[in-house]
Amino acid sequence: MSASTPHFAPVVVLLFLGTIFLLAVGLLVLFYGAVRRSPFFAKLGAGAVSTIAAGYLLLLGGVSLASSEETLPPDGWKYFCEIDCHIAYSLAGAQTAGALGPEMQQTLAKGKFVLLRVKSWFDERTISPRRGNGPLTPNRRKVLLLDDTGRSYVPLAAAEADFARLGHRSTPLTATLRPGESYTTDLVFDVPEDARGLRLLITEDDPETHFVIGHENSFLHKKIYFDVDALERNLKQRQ
Repeated sequence: MSASTPHFAPVVVLLFLGTIFLLAVGLLVLFYGAVRRSPFFAKLGAGAVSTIAAGYLLLLGGVSLASSEETLPPDGWKYFCEIDCHIAYSLAGAQTAGALGPEMQQTLAKGKFVLLRVKSWFDERTISPRRGNGPLTPNRRKVLLLDDTGRSYVPLAAAEADFARLGHRSTPLTATLRPGESYTTDLVFDVPEDARGLRLLITEDDPETHFVIGHENSFLHKKIYFDVDALERNLKQRQ
């Protein structure tokens, strides 16, 4: 199972850029009318800007309201769609611990540590024929772990360093990838002992994504999560 954000990436990105261009033209016409004291150009520019902005925001909100929340199973992939390539993420491992680090230098959890392994993959099937084998640096990512009460938790860099000292190799989510390449990233969260219904959210952290139609970061748009509890149950059943 897989899910992607945003849908029809080339179309919505071009629509976003085209809207910015038209708004800039409208503002120039408005500025020209103000400088020349021309009511005609001032009204033309103001009308164009308000109409274009209102139309885009209406479409943005309508698509967001029509979206639905998704929770991917343990073997699911979440795709972030670029114009000519896609990077996918999957939840590859999950476990809990009360402490991390070497035996004599352990860091204790306030509640319990949740250790998640995320796989990043540059899907070579999604690139255009003209792209070639050049490296791609992923956009900034925002990572949150949420429970069934709505509480959210951020990764702990210090705890991840303790986990790495145990010999676990982890690659940052911002590391470059070539088509077909993949790597894993270990994330550590400190959550209350009673936290249940855990879900992982990995999303883009660029402000412009809030204005891209169909992107999960856009206003009122539903999100795509990974089911952490389901993966942990599956791993326990295999043991």
